[in-house]
Amino acid sequence: MNSSSDAVPRYQPEGWTHWPAHPAWSQQFVRILGATQEGAATVGECLLAASRMVPGDASSWHREWQRMAEENAQRADAALAARHVATARAHHLRASNYHRVSELFLAPDDARRRTTFAEVVRHSHAHLRLMSPPGEVVSIELGDGQTLDAYLLKPAPASLAHRPPVVIAFGGLDGCKDEMVQRMASAALARGLALLAVDMPGQGEALRFRGMANRSDTATPVARCIDHLQSRGDVDGERIALYGASLGGVYSARAASGEPRLKAVVSDSLVFNLHAALAHRLAVESDSGDWAFLQWVFGCGSASAVVEKSLQFGMADLLPRIRCPYLIVQGTHDFLGLQTALDAFDHARRHGVPVELRVFDAEETGASHCQADNPTIGQAFICDWLADRLV
Repeated sequence: MNSSSDAVPRYQPEGWTHWPAHPAWSQQFVRILGATQEGAATVGECLLAASRMVPGDASSWHREWQRMAEENAQRADAALAARHVATARAHHLRASNYHRVSELFLAPDDARRRTTFAEVVRHSHAHLRLMSPPGEVVSIELGDGQTLDAYLLKPAPASLAHRPPVVIAFGGLDGCKDEMVQRMASAALARGLALLAVDMPGQGEALRFRGMANRSDTATPVARCIDHLQSRGDVDGERIALYGASLGGVYSARAASGEPRLKAVVSDSLVFNLHAALAHRLAVESDSGDWAFLQWVFGCGSASAVVEKSLQFGMADLLPRIRCPYLIVQGTHDFLGLQTALDAFDHARRHGVPVELRVFDAEETGASHCQADNPTIGQAFICDWLADRLV
């Protein structure tokens, strides 16, 4: 390790910074540490895996998280053989998460991405089967011959006097339904909310296995999710809300502007003007490795094409059309900045949208992107807000 004080791990306003010389790694590591609070990782396993890595070496990152995932998979099998269901369920959850994070720094065309994500899905399915009540693997028909993959989780029937309301949830640029289960399920289910975690186009299985790039008409896949929920008899199709994290916060706001059946919507961190943000980024970081990932998600052949396509994801014209209660959540030390959330809030309020803003600061924690440094405090607030409007 570099002997400079700049390379010493330390706590900063955005959370624990494990590799100060490698900010992208540190951002992802604090995100993984946050998952320990929801049982999707353990502190000891995270620190052990980190201690074996070569900072900046993507193969070592992949190798060590894979090793931790495989150890949890073996423990899950042993626990289930001994009929220790709760233990097996917990190990499957961690195996899924460690597989997920292991691919974060691989190149988009790296063959390990598909095989690794297949393991994410396999262990998620095993985790869902062992839940009580069991989670369900769902296919959402888009009506054009394509489908989206989703998981439906419902609260325990004993706590319900009627069919539960549902929150449709998805992540952002590198998010997936599997992380939504790890991140959001405990807070939602404890408040009587069912959760439909879905891979939108450009995410998870849709991107890796179906070749589906993201799309700006996010109201269409969300509408198909609502159609599915309203066709069921075990959830309340008249009480449905929408949650999107990071770039998913843009997706959720855009969807809500065109979907009147939603009763509430949350943007958990967002970019008000995605085109301006990406154009600026391209001007100052044209050689960043992230552009390859952006091109993959956006289905574009160049960074400039990503910037061009981002014009389709504007919010200024669509935010005024939101009619349901709208919550924007941002941290004071979000790497996207705070101003972008303030701009969205002010714009929505000026146009009569019933909007609220919750800002997390460093003193209470949760100040990083999507409260990665303390997702529990973020999800408690968000799911309380949703429950107040749905339950």
